[in-house]
Amino acid sequence: MESVLGVSGNQVFLYPASDLAVVVSEHNPLETLNQKSGVDHARVIAECFQHSTVLPFRFGTVFSDDESLRRSIRSNQRQFLVNIDKLRGKTEMHLKVFVDNCCGRKTEQHSSAEGVGQQYLTNLRENAARTRERQTRARAVSFQMHRQFLPLDEEVSCRLTESGKMVLDIAHLIDRKYVERYQNKFASTSAMMRECQMQISGPWPPYHFVHRLTRPAHPQTATATQAQPAAPVEAPAILMMEPAPALA
Repeated sequence: MESVLGVSGNQVFLYPASDLAVVVSEHNPLETLNQKSGVDHARVIAECFQHSTVLPFRFGTVFSDDESLRRSIRSNQRQFLVNIDKLRGKTEMHLKVFVDNCCGRKTEQHSSAEGVGQQYLTNLRENAARTRERQTRARAVSFQMHRQFLPLDEEVSCRLTESGKMVLDIAHLIDRKYVERYQNKFASTSAMMRECQMQISGPWPPYHFVHRLTRPAHPQTATATQAQPAAPVEAPAILMMEPAPALA
């Protein structure tokens, strides 16, 4: 880890904790955490992920001192170990599926003049019907993606763009040894589903599935941010649970 730098270019440290190692760096509370800080944080997690199973802390998690970190480790260690066992050898793949809006591009906004009367009720019914139709279409596409890729677990969200397309963001949890097979399946599926545009990214650390497994962390001191995602962090003085992954 000597060649890996954390937020603001600070050195990262391995803090051993029984069967875990927590990766942290010091953080000056007077420094503002910005987008670049988030990139630094993610880069350290990605580096750790190349070598071991990680449980990333949420970006911006800070402990006021070493003792705060130790308390968090002691109170959550059993849960961390259980979560690491569940995610050992797993990785996360992302699919983004763009579907032409099957409901047309009618606007669903109403003027104040439509606040009363038959036209307003008609608009409500039409909007409700379009919403149901979109939900049905989204479920059908999501089911098709699940059937094609057979992930171990999945997280799906759906949104509507201004251009009238539905976008499904799909996170799949798979075995790391099957990444190439997954990528090949993506190529054949995108060729088959010509009515949809598809994008793939990964492999990533299993961010979505860490969040699902982890419970709210033990409250820290008043100056520390609550640790939500997983392994605790330590660092001398005001440590920021920078890379915040726990390595098995």
